Amino acid sequence: MTLRGVSPVPREARPFQGEAAGVVTRLVANAIDGTVGAVVLVGGYLGFNAVLFLLDPRGFQFTGASMFVSVATASVAMLVYFTATWATTGRTYGNHVMGLRVVNRYHQRVRTLPALIRAALCIIFPIGLLWCGVSRTRRSVQDVLLRTSVIHEWLPRHDVAASELLPEVPEARA
Repeated sequence: MTLRGVSPVPREARPFQGEAAGVVTRLVANAIDGTVGAVVLVGGYLGFNAVLFLLDPRGFQFTGASMFVSVATASVAMLVYFTATWATTGRTYGNHVMGLRVVNRYHQRVRTLPALIRAALCIIFPIGLLWCGVSRTRRSVQDVLLRTSVIHEWLPRHDVAASELLPEVPEARA
């Protein structure tokens, strides 16, 4: 909730509100999301082993997973994470921290199926993100294919008012 006349968006950042995000900001957001994914997977692994320990404390041994199972589990977890967050709020935790939102070509929330396809493309072809570093429109390969964009948007949708985003202009004195 914002106070009347006070914006939580710093004055220097206001001109970027709604603009396409660059490669560095998106890479930082993805690094944060990768860390979140790793923490969730390690927590799941430890939780699974804790259950095995409780079932058979004397014969307990940490389970090992093949590289294929580990990569498949991580991929499915990230697919669900990306799809759910992009289809509901438009932002993952990393996007939230960096003030980003994934939107469709009408600057609206991405629907579930395009979010799922975008998530799959991001997992299968992550290097496609680097295309936004050379693209005039700052869109990754995934964005170009699905007509999506990643924009700077610090405020939740219902809190955004045009008067809060525009730079303050001094009033002319009569």
